[in-house]
Amino acid sequence: MEKDRFSRLPIRRGLGAADAAIYIGIGVSLFRQMVMDGRMPRPKLLNGRRVWDVDEIDAAFKSLPRDGGETDEVVVDTWADVAHVS
Repeated sequence: MEKDRFSRLPIRRGLGAADAAIYIGIGVSLFRQMVMDGRMPRPKLLNGRRVWDVDEIDAAFKSLPRDGGETDEVVVDTWADVAHVS
């Protein structure tokens, strides 16, 4: 049963706190802490239920620092990159 739960995650647009935490590989307590401190997005409300948007989770996850302090933000100078491609 648990295997079925994991296999459906990428298909869904909105996730509850437990599934959102699983989605990024952490526990629910840490996920909730990251929401409170702004590292993860706040949920949407659907009839009183808190649901996290997968796209917003992805964006927040990508903006987290890597070990060593850098983030994944990459500045691309398209014309310079094209000129140096062989």
